[in-house]
Order: sequence, then structure tokens, then C-alpha cells
Amino acid sequence: PCRQRTAGPVVRSDRVLSVVQALLVSELPAQSGAVFATLDKAFPKGPDLRAGTRILSGLAKTGSLEMTLLALSWHEMNKYELDCYHYGAVIDACAREGMWAKALQLSAVMAQSKIESNA
Repeated sequence: PCRQRTAGPVVRSDRVLSVVQALLVSELPAQSGAVFATLDKAFPKGPDLRAGTRILSGLAKTGSLEMTLLALSWHEMNKYELDCYHYGAVIDACAREGMWAKALQLSAVMAQSKIESNA
């Protein structure tokens, strides 16, 4: 199982929700520059683990797989800590969209990074 998270600063849910909404209502198609700029502005020092999970889960639940994958890429690019909850949200989104190859690829990334699954 995924390791227990330690307590730390918690980003308010309404702040995360406003970031997710800002990403979804933008009139631009999902472009890495626009997504990364929005996330950089909202989290200049990076999100805490829970906020990162909420962002990915929130985007995944809307069915915006492309936006969800870009948000995951932003986390990876900035070398923010990722755990099974982050990947699980994105893998679930891939599965809902029938993107099994991508879900398996992300599972392989987790294994290579020695991130335990939450299954």
C-alpha cells in the first residue's frame, strides 16, 4: 500500500478548486505552456502532496485527460514529489477513457520510480 503521508501545510480546498476551474475554463486548448503557467502562478513553490493530488483528481474527474496528463507532466518536470495517490488519479482517468496503454505506461513509471501502488 501507499505509504502514509506525514502532516504538513495544507492548501485550502477552495484554492485547489479555483486552480482546477481556471484550467478548465480557459478558452485555449490544453497547451503545456498555458497549463504550466497557471500552475506556476498558483503554486510558485510547488503544491504540497495533498494539493497535488487534489489538482490531478479534480482534473481527472472532469474527463479532461489531456489536461490531467499535462498537470502530471508539470509535477514531473519540476521534480515535485509524487506518490501512488497522484499516479492513481491519473491512471484511473486513463482507464475511464479507455487509454489502457497509457495507464500501463504510468504503472511502469511508478515501478521504475519505486513508488508503491495503492492497490
